[in-house]
Amino acid sequence: MNVQPKVVRGVIATALFAAAAAVVLPAFAHHSFAIFDSETTKVFTGVVTRVNPDANHLQVFFAPMNKEHTNVERGPDGKPITWAVEMAGSAQAAKDGISVSTFAPGTIFSVALHPLRSGEPAGSREAAMFKCPEKKPPAPGKHCDSVDGSVKFGEGDFPKPTE
Repeated sequence: MNVQPKVVRGVIATALFAAAAAVVLPAFAHHSFAIFDSETTKVFTGVVTRVNPDANHLQVFFAPMNKEHTNVERGPDGKPITWAVEMAGSAQAAKDGISVSTFAPGTIFSVALHPLRSGEPAGSREAAMFKCPEKKPPAPGKHCDSVDGSVKFGEGDFPKPTE
C-alpha cells in the first residue's frame, strides 16, 4: 500500500487535534461559572467548620450565624446548617492570605457569595472576605468588616447583599 506522506500527516494532525480537544474542553466546562447565580449576592457571617485546600478551588465550609450572632443556624434536626464558599485555586487563595491555618475551625468570618442556581447551600466568593478577631463576632445586623481588629482577605470592597 502506497500512502502519501501528506495524507499521513493530515491523519496524525487530526488525531492530535481530537486528543487535545478531548482534554481541553472538559477543563473549560469545569471552570464555567454558569452554575452560580451572578445576579444574586448573599452575605454571611459564619463559623468555619473546615477548609478543603483543593488545588482546583479552595473551599471554606461554614455554619452561618443567627441574626443575633450568638450561635450558628440549625436545621430542624438540631444540627448546624453548613454552607460552602468556593474560591480560586489554593495558590491564589494563599496569595490572598486564605489558608487552612488562617481559617481554622471556629474562625468567625464574613463572606459575600453568588449562590448555586440549584439552591444547594454553596456559592462562589465575591470580592474580599473579612475575619473577625478571635471570639469577637460582629454586632447583630453587621459583619466582620465592622469589627475593630478585623482582617481583610482578598481584593475589593465588601458587597451588599441583593437578597
